[in-house]
Amino acid sequence: MMGEYGHGWGMGWWWIIGLIIVIGVVWMVVKSMNTNSRGKLPSGKSALDILNERYARGEIDKEEFEERKKNLL
Repeated sequence: MMGEYGHGWGMGWWWIIGLIIVIGVVWMVVKSMNTNSRGKLPSGKSALDILNERYARGEIDKEEFEERKKNLL
């Protein structure tokens, strides 16, 4: 008799543990998606800061710099 009650109780715990695992996986996927969608800019830098750095490094010329700056502002 005791064995039947013990087995049923054990199955209930496995169901709860499985549910917790599924919730954890869903939470990690959602968190990962939110992290990726926040933007690809390094933290603390604006688009104008990056544009200024690219111009200073010589990656873009003055004409392209001015055009992109005008688009940003």
